[in-house]
Amino acid sequence: MKATRKSKRNRTFVEGETMVRFHEIRSLGVGAWVVVLSLITQTAPGREVKLVICPRKVSAEAGKYTLLPPQAALTDADAVPLYDKAIKALPGKASDNQVQQYLKMEIDELPADQVEQTLRPYVESLKYAAQATKCRGCKWPAGKLETFTVKVEEWHKLAYAVQLWAREEIAQDSPEGAILSLQIGFGMARHFVQGSNILLCSRGMSTASMMCREIERYVQMEDAPNLYAALAALPRPFFADVEKVIESEEKGFPSKPPAGVTRAQFESDLKSSKASHDYWRALAKRLDSDLAALQCVEAIRLYTASHGGQLPQTLAEIKEASTPKDPVTGAAFRYTRTGAMAVLETTAPAAANEKDILRYQIVVKN
Repeated sequence: MKATRKSKRNRTFVEGETMVRFHEIRSLGVGAWVVVLSLITQTAPGREVKLVICPRKVSAEAGKYTLLPPQAALTDADAVPLYDKAIKALPGKASDNQVQQYLKMEIDELPADQVEQTLRPYVESLKYAAQATKCRGCKWPAGKLETFTVKVEEWHKLAYAVQLWAREEIAQDSPEGAILSLQIGFGMARHFVQGSNILLCSRGMSTASMMCREIERYVQMEDAPNLYAALAALPRPFFADVEKVIESEEKGFPSKPPAGVTRAQFESDLKSSKASHDYWRALAKRLDSDLAALQCVEAIRLYTASHGGQLPQTLAEIKEASTPKDPVTGAAFRYTRTGAMAVLETTAPAAANEKDILRYQIVVKN
């Protein structure tokens, strides 16, 4: 990946402010839906990403970089009204389509001026989102699942705008701006999963996954500060509230077949719902695994900075920082070095499959 374009313009659009696909399987007669999630960015037998990393030590200033809004910036306000304002301020469909087109491009393909022009109509929404992520509380209103479908589509658009913003900051070699946009993305993801609603949870998982993809691009910037400490400081499990969401969904299921539904079909639906909930847990576990793998990548960047750009033969050789275990197995990540390339590989969680495996092919930029 190439990320060497420079710009003298300040491209931080919110200056001073700190695909999951879902579809209805069957109605169970009381408005509760069974939802099955699958990341549209993943294809079997796993996702392989080549990372051309640049050696970089961790900043000596503790806590200088964070991937969630700093604690000192948090307020006791409710984030929901601010997210509502962010949604209302979103531009029209034409802008959304353009955002999607640019997200299909890699760093060295992005037309800087056009991307900036596309993002400008989103500035007000991004400012409200930045303010919302500084709120400790996010009191999502109670309501039937159906009432959230339209809003979730709008939240998709907001999350995609944040992702494009992060990518453009990376393309412009602006690590400070990239970190700010990542803070907002991860902050939104945490808030979405605080709602006891399956659609909100899906949006949160998808948004966090999108931010992980941009960190993969970030670590390849020549001047990118090392995010080892920032990744280590993220809460684990990142989506601790997923069990609450699942419990809320299960409480909505009827105890007996609704009118017009046979016992066999009813039991089949319950079995499907359990399978989808197990996969939800797997998605949450996979995100923790992806974050830990990225932390390992940053530990490797730290090692290469102290060893003349050489990759470690094993993760155990890294003494500058501890390398996290794979949350799925509880053991070290699979890591092999062959010549100038190393491969770091995750393990698919239970209830997942090979398409949920992530493989990083790591080389050091000359």
